[in-house]
Amino acid sequence: MKTKNLHYSLYSAIMASVSAVAALWVIQSAGILFHLPLGMLGIVPLEWSRLPGILTAPLVHSSYEHLFNNTLPLLILGTALLYGYPQTRFKALGFSWLISGIGVWLFGRDATHLGASGVAHGLFFYLFVVSVMRRDARSVGLMMIAFFMYGGMVMTIFPRDPEISYEAHFFGALGGTVCALLFWKRDPKPTPKHYEWEGKDEDDPLIGNLWERNSASDDSREVSNKTQ
Repeated sequence: MKTKNLHYSLYSAIMASVSAVAALWVIQSAGILFHLPLGMLGIVPLEWSRLPGILTAPLVHSSYEHLFNNTLPLLILGTALLYGYPQTRFKALGFSWLISGIGVWLFGRDATHLGASGVAHGLFFYLFVVSVMRRDARSVGLMMIAFFMYGGMVMTIFPRDPEISYEAHFFGALGGTVCALLFWKRDPKPTPKHYEWEGKDEDDPLIGNLWERNSASDDSREVSNKTQ
């Protein structure tokens, strides 16, 4: 498969992100309408029966408010990832998802941890770190959008609110950072645009090469003055 076929258009990236977030809303609504114990899909640290929560915890939320708070970050950061990084987008998602879950299971507080905020932090830190490493126009542009919208994620990896799983944020950010450091060279850089006037050594249509003749005559006068 050619690299260019891996690229999502901006529209496709937006629609893929919208579809993924819509699935989270369907899961949350089903849980509330049918009284499903969605909390059982969360992570309880060091409890073997809740080890599958590493995979399922980002799919469920404690409330509609919780899901609403994660919706816009997932849409924007997910779109930026899908659009800008065709080779590493699923690696970044996988690292953010798994390292966030494993870190919480190993080191989290004794509570039920659920929600997709750890994944969102992983995507943000991936976009941030990979742009620092690559420094091409697309990466920097996507990072600036992400940082303008969600630069506060840099602070939410630390303990603030006891009701918020900062552990998921921290380990998600760690996952995104590790992925960026490992795979930052994998994605092709955008092809620089070249314009018709670049690289052409043409004379000005009004003065032609008059400036060259004037420069040459000035040089000859200077030499003759020195020889006198």
